[in-house]
Amino acid sequence: MEHGSNAIFLEVILLLGGGIVAGTLFKRIGLGTVLGYLAAGIVLGPVLRLIGEGKEILSVGELGVVFLLFVIGLELKIDRLWAMRRQIFGIGLAQVMVSGILLALIGRFAVGLSLSAAIVVGFGLALSSTAFGMQLLDEAGETNTKQGQAAFSVLLFQDLAVVPLLAVLPFLSPGGEDTRIDPQQVVLSLAAVAALVVVGRFLLNPLFRVMASAGAREVMLGAALFVVLGSAMLMQLAGFSMAMGAFIAGIFLADSSYRHELEANIEPFRGLLLGLFFIGVGLSIDLKVLENSWPIILAVAPMMMIVKAGLIYGVCRLFGESRGLSLRVAALLSQAGEFGFVLFSAAAAESIFPGETSSVLVAIVTLSMVLTPLATWLGRVIDRSDAEEVMDEDFDGAGSEVLLVGFSRFGQIVAQVLLSSGIDVTILDSSVDRIRTAERFGFRIYFGSGVRKDVLEAAGIRKAGLVAVCTNKRETTDRVVDMIRSEFPNVRLFVRSYDRTHALSLRARGVDYEIRETVESALSFGGATIGALGVEEELASRIVEDVRNRDNARLKLQEAEGIYAGSDMMTTHVVTPEPLVKPRPALHAVEKMPDGEDTGAVIDEDAPKRRRRGRLFAGRRRRPDRVASR
Repeated sequence: MEHGSNAIFLEVILLLGGGIVAGTLFKRIGLGTVLGYLAAGIVLGPVLRLIGEGKEILSVGELGVVFLLFVIGLELKIDRLWAMRRQIFGIGLAQVMVSGILLALIGRFAVGLSLSAAIVVGFGLALSSTAFGMQLLDEAGETNTKQGQAAFSVLLFQDLAVVPLLAVLPFLSPGGEDTRIDPQQVVLSLAAVAALVVVGRFLLNPLFRVMASAGAREVMLGAALFVVLGSAMLMQLAGFSMAMGAFIAGIFLADSSYRHELEANIEPFRGLLLGLFFIGVGLSIDLKVLENSWPIILAVAPMMMIVKAGLIYGVCRLFGESRGLSLRVAALLSQAGEFGFVLFSAAAAESIFPGETSSVLVAIVTLSMVLTPLATWLGRVIDRSDAEEVMDEDFDGAGSEVLLVGFSRFGQIVAQVLLSSGIDVTILDSSVDRIRTAERFGFRIYFGSGVRKDVLEAAGIRKAGLVAVCTNKRETTDRVVDMIRSEFPNVRLFVRSYDRTHALSLRARGVDYEIRETVESALSFGGATIGALGVEEELASRIVEDVRNRDNARLKLQEAEGIYAGSDMMTTHVVTPEPLVKPRPALHAVEKMPDGEDTGAVIDEDAPKRRRRGRLFAGRRRRPDRVASR
């Protein structure tokens, strides 16, 4: 007993160690963790024989696919799923039917399979890998892009198609003409779906509310696992896939206030088990089958992927998708999927084809999975439309106290200050690459343009007490400000300005606060510089503050003179530089008018004291500075 326990423990250590090493190595060289896990499985199993067959590991790893579908369901509300119905039941249905029929015809007339075997092989290879597809999309940060949504829609319909494909196997087996539909199984399936819908709609949220009030984190973790595995098991008993059950449960929890906590609890299990699934695929490769049938496997797998990619590309184009989207979806979904393992094994059990044929088909599926990262990379190389890529405008959950428009380097620092103070922020940006990068660091960025009224409303501008415009182009900033001042005049506007001229332009537009993008960093830089040259820290701070105050006083004066008065606001009016007083050795008291207004003049309060010390800073030879237009 102890020996068996030690053996199992050793296998776990080998799996973890192999996954860590291979995943890290392949990620570092740019091939992705999926291919690394596959390589680890091949080395640990068929090559070194350190671990036995991977069927048990693969069956456990399939829970990773279950958790993956649950997390995806949490991100989808029913109304959003309904909005995707064209892609799910349009592109998805067409892909399965066209690919299945054509691959079946090839199997029937080119390979010589029987009609029943050709149908099973054709439709089995037509199904792509949900685990591979979604993992690669997640690693590339493309889950919420248009091609990501299209790929997910196709994969979702394929998961649905598994149910009728498994149900039709008894009719395709020898003597299957006598097979009849079991009414009890049909009723059981419908009852299971109905039960899951009722529980998800009416019981899950109150259940989580009670457990959350108990304050025990491990209880919430256990509840999350119970919901996912329970719904998966229920759907499996009803004849559906476990992944489909978890997906439905996730959808009904998408509106829950506990959605984010559920996702955080499930995420570590999802990643770990998905990695285990890919290692299991590598372990399951039968080298004897490869040795006996390697010419067939090496020829059929890439040919199948090419045919399937071409069909998916054509279907996507037929439904009006762009060339770049169609190409990327075709490359991503060109492989056969994990459901092929189930389908081909069940077909062999029904005597539709021999077990040797099933082993060859499983090897073809596995090889196509191994080639998937390469196919995806080739799709990106061929497609050069990155610059034109657009994400779906999804504003689920938008609406906060602050709406921040623009997430460039300036906006990122502003967002960190706001979030660190506990203030909710809705961040809006129109750069796909920037949004992908931000998501990897935990920021939720909404895709959309701040110059569109409908986007601003969807992002919750009517709920916001303040809008921070941090866009990095003057023209874009002006358009956003004009839009908000025209359509939402009561919103407070804090704006990043480009230079002095732009600052005056924004003040003329009536913004509540503006700051030039370089002014504070330049002041800090100047303070650090004079500090490095020997000026005491307190003195340096006072000098910097003095320069800041005089600069603000000049801006107020220029604003009061009406440099941008009237309709001439948008013309390129030059701000004339004016002399800046000679540098002083300290922050001086600002001379006040009787009414309290600043005159701009300064009083050197500390000069006599410094002269006594022989440290008259102002006595150094310097030319009077002048203020640039920036």
